[in-house]
Amino acid sequence: MARNFTGIEGVDVKVISDRNRGALERAQKSFPNILMTHDDREVLRSSHIDAVAIITPISTHYEMARMALENGKHVFVEKPFTTSAAQAEELIELAEKKKLKIMVDHTFLFTGAVKKMKELIDTDVLGKLYYFDSTRVNLGLVQNDANVVWDLAPHDLSIMDYLIEKKPSALAASGVAHINGQEDIAYIVIYFPDKLIAHFTINWLSPVKIRTMLIGGHKKMLVWNDMVADEKIRIYDKGIEVEDKMKSYSLRINYRSGDMYAPKLEQVEALNREAEYFIRCISEDIDPINNGTAGLRVVKLLEAVILSLKSNGSIIVL
Repeated sequence: MARNFTGIEGVDVKVISDRNRGALERAQKSFPNILMTHDDREVLRSSHIDAVAIITPISTHYEMARMALENGKHVFVEKPFTTSAAQAEELIELAEKKKLKIMVDHTFLFTGAVKKMKELIDTDVLGKLYYFDSTRVNLGLVQNDANVVWDLAPHDLSIMDYLIEKKPSALAASGVAHINGQEDIAYIVIYFPDKLIAHFTINWLSPVKIRTMLIGGHKKMLVWNDMVADEKIRIYDKGIEVEDKMKSYSLRINYRSGDMYAPKLEQVEALNREAEYFIRCISEDIDPINNGTAGLRVVKLLEAVILSLKSNGSIIVL
C-alpha cells in the first residue's frame, strides 16, 4: 500500500507502522527515507498526519479507525470495514461529525472489468437481470480470526452492491468447517425483488484458483474470468424467448444463440487507482463510491450470512 501512495503527486508518506519486526525491516529496505515505527498509536495520534491506511486484521479495524477519526484523520481501511454493523455505524457518525472521509478497500470496483460491467448494466445492454453467480475459490489461506465468509465474500458482495442498485430482500447460507472450527467452505444465496437471484461459492479448500462471475439478463449474458490474461469479459448474445400468440395455452419457446464478443477493458492497477481516488476525494471533498456506508451495507450482509449459517441455513430477511 505504501508503494501506491508514494507515487501520487502531492502525497508525502510520513510513517509506516507494523508490529511485525520482520515486515518493518523489509519495508525499511524498500522505503529508506520513510520513518518506521512499531507503535501504531504513534501514527494514529500524530498531529502531522492527515490520513491513514489501515491494512490490519479485521478485529483491529474498528479501534484503529476510531482512534484515527478522533484525532482528525481521514481513513482508508481494508475490507471488511468492521466486524459488526454497530461498529460501522459508529465510525460513519464520527466521520460525519468530524467532516472526515472514510474509504473501504473494495479494490475490485476500480478494475477495468468491474467498471465495464457497471457500464453494460447501467446502459441496459444486458437487459433485465435474471441472475448473478460468483465463484471465488482457492487453496488457503486458512485464518484463525475469521472464516471464509469474512475473508473472501466481501470482494464479491461489494461488487454486487456496486453493480446492482436494487436492495436485496433476503438471504440464506450454508457452510462447513473442516480444518480449525471456522467455516472454510460456504454457499450464499441472496434474493432480490423481481426474481433476481445471486449465488456465491467461496472455498478455501479448492485444488485450483477460480475467480469467475456470470451475470444473466434477458437481452445478453456476461462471463467474467479474472484468471485469464485476455478477454476477461465475454458477452454472449444468448437467451430464451417465449412467444404467446393470441394468449393460447401453448407457449412457443425459442432459443437465441447470437455472437460472442469481448469488449476492450481499461488497463489499470486497481489498488493504485483506488489510492489516487482516495486522495482526490479528500482534496476535492468527494463522497467515495466505496465510502463507510457502502462498507456498512457489506458488513450487514456478512452478519446476515453468519446468522443464517448458525441457523442451519435459515432464510434471513434483510
